[in-house]
Amino acid sequence: MSLEPGPLFLSIVFGLVGSALLLYGKKQQRIPQMIAGLLFIVFPYFTGTTTSMSLVGLAVAAGLWWVLRAGW
Repeated sequence: MSLEPGPLFLSIVFGLVGSALLLYGKKQQRIPQMIAGLLFIVFPYFTGTTTSMSLVGLAVAAGLWWVLRAGW
């Protein structure tokens, strides 16, 4: 994990979003939100640059939107 300001800030933001989604999913017993929350918490550890972190974050958010739109 890098200590540059851009990736560090994004990892904090994605971690907060992931924590909120995970807690919401547990409280409402919603599996898609729990999975997306875990992905948001974990993926910043495996991406190094701001661009890759943003693209993966957008992909996870789009996947959650698509799953919810499909009726889960």
